Amino acid sequence: MLGFYFHLKKATKRILYGLLLFLFALTLSTSRAPTQLEEVINRGELRVITLMGSTTYFQNAKGEGGFEYWLASAFAASLGVELKITPRESVSGAIVAVGGPLGDMAAAGLTVTPQRQKVLRFSEPYYEVTQKLIYRNGSRRPRDIEDLAGGQLLVIPQSSHSERLEELKNEYPSLEWREASGLEMLDLMAMVDSGEVEYAIVDSISFQVDRGIYPRARGAFDISDPQPIAWAFPRHGDDSLVEAANRFLEEYAASGELDRLKKRSLIQTNEFNFAGSQLFMKRVSSRLPDYQEMFQEVAQKYGLEWQLLAAIAYQESHWDHKATSPTGVRGLMMLTLPTAKEMGVKNRLDPRQSLDGGTRYFLQTKSRIPDDISEPDRTWFAMAGYNIGLGHLEDARVLTERAGRNPHLWNDVKEFLPLLQQKKYYSTVKYGYARGYEPVSYVRNVRHFRTILNWHTLDEKRRLERENRLELPNSSDWNTGSMLSL
Repeated sequence: MLGFYFHLKKATKRILYGLLLFLFALTLSTSRAPTQLEEVINRGELRVITLMGSTTYFQNAKGEGGFEYWLASAFAASLGVELKITPRESVSGAIVAVGGPLGDMAAAGLTVTPQRQKVLRFSEPYYEVTQKLIYRNGSRRPRDIEDLAGGQLLVIPQSSHSERLEELKNEYPSLEWREASGLEMLDLMAMVDSGEVEYAIVDSISFQVDRGIYPRARGAFDISDPQPIAWAFPRHGDDSLVEAANRFLEEYAASGELDRLKKRSLIQTNEFNFAGSQLFMKRVSSRLPDYQEMFQEVAQKYGLEWQLLAAIAYQESHWDHKATSPTGVRGLMMLTLPTAKEMGVKNRLDPRQSLDGGTRYFLQTKSRIPDDISEPDRTWFAMAGYNIGLGHLEDARVLTERAGRNPHLWNDVKEFLPLLQQKKYYSTVKYGYARGYEPVSYVRNVRHFRTILNWHTLDEKRRLERENRLELPNSSDWNTGSMLSL
């Protein structure tokens, strides 16, 4: 009996000791602070700081966009969380916000520099840029730094460009420049284009994407070697989120998706040119026959000219009913998912559903154009609204009226739409930043394609008339009967 009691007491001690160890381990595990990656996953949201711009983040009729936005969206999706993006007003504002309540990271086209590495941790780079000096076409082109002596050089404060100029000043003591707050690279290009300043420095990618807007702003030479662009993370905390970002970027690049995203969003493709015209004519022969009857039927159904409808569809998808963009818009008329649902389109890749839904959405947009805008301007405004959204279009009309021009004429308003990319203008209107050059190019291209299609239709009609014309009999076949029949 005594032995049994002894063993029971010993076993009880073991159980209690094991229970204490378990409770201790549980306490340690529950008291450990979650990693940065775990925090993101637990809250179900990746918070990203960005900047408004053509290559970073913007909003239009098809939703949110921009290379940095699309890349960050893909990263968030890989983590299984939602993306919450917050634009900041300046580069310095974006950097300061990293690591705060609004930003787990920054996806803002930030160049990795020694100064920034003192306060930020960076991911692996996903593309490179050079710093490009720009000047106004028609003025003397500078060939090197020494040619800038006595000129007005403008840069964005606390930018990688100002850091580079500080380095160059050691070699060129006479180098001078001015830093102006509240400006973006597109503002600098506009100021050089107008002659307000002689020189400015912008990133090569921004210059490539936006040079069509300000054609008098020309590239002179690079003031830097290629520099890496990367996501920025706070210096404090652990490396878990940075490491997850690096794994994602490596896999995204290996899959080919990164290169595809760059081609779609970092190359200016909206400008109409001779090569674009040649391609269009080839597709008139190779692709249009697959859709022409459908264009004609839907156009007749809604009282539209089929050539106009076909031109819009070409501008949207190049007559590819399987087309998909980085934003997730799909189909012949490149409908967003919300627009498709609103228009009752169940399958965006079905060409007839897409065309019918897109046509109704275009007509709905047109019905919301102010009644005092008459044709043909009403159609041009509707196309611009279809592309960029009626809110941004109305902002451009406000700017047009402020300048004493006619907000009811497309030829006037199209001059002010690109100004929505400059902070000094978009900060004064309701809907803010927009890639205003896009609807201008969109309308111009659609009108051009429509003209070609009208010409093509007339040419086809004449060809058919020639083929169907009754041939006169040969003279050798003429006889009394044939003469009577004539």
